[in-house]
Amino acid sequence: MSAATSPIVNHLLDGLPHKERNRVMPHCEPVTLVFGNILCEPKRPFRYLYFPLGSFISLVTTLGQHRPLELSLIGNEGMLGATLALGINVAPSRAVVQGSGSALRISATQLRQSLRDCPSLQRILQRYLYVMLTQLSQNAACGHFHEVGPRLARWLLMTQDCAHADNFYLTHAYLADMLGVRRSGVTIAAGVLQAQGLIQYRRGHITILDRSGLELIACECYTAMRESYSRLFTGPTQT
Repeated sequence: MSAATSPIVNHLLDGLPHKERNRVMPHCEPVTLVFGNILCEPKRPFRYLYFPLGSFISLVTTLGQHRPLELSLIGNEGMLGATLALGINVAPSRAVVQGSGSALRISATQLRQSLRDCPSLQRILQRYLYVMLTQLSQNAACGHFHEVGPRLARWLLMTQDCAHADNFYLTHAYLADMLGVRRSGVTIAAGVLQAQGLIQYRRGHITILDRSGLELIACECYTAMRESYSRLFTGPTQT
């Protein structure tokens, strides 16, 4: 089967030993996540946890009257609600669907039971939480030290990774919220990327034309984030 027709899997679930995966999967319900849907709010308990397949989720935070700021992206490399592996069933931030698509949903009650029955699931989620902490600290440093252009290039690469596609819909206003900058800054940075032939942008529709070029422009944080994941997740564990 070619890469173009291969089904998209969730790498956390796919990394479980067969026996444990077979215990967990019957409790996972296929769902379609719709752009803009809010899946959880901070300081409220999770009802459901989500393993994205073709969708992706933004974790965002707000301070006072300021606009939302993105903390992290969750695609099919991870899950929403991994803090249950620490025994904590309270959402630390708001989760918003940023890319519509498929996902697997499991109830908080059933995931707690699965964590008791499947030691490998517990270990995998704890590793994933470590990766998330690393990425959050990287994002904080990135927002403070790096210019808008390299940050935008990094963010577009991450979105492409999650979307599994070269084109997606993102408005300048939304990008500004996610990067924590003014809309004018995103407009200028996106214009530069388009003038360089790296992207095409028309009324919110972004097409990646030259991924290699974007990788050259993106700040070092993109590579650092990918490496933090690959160090702990080198591939499925089959038993």
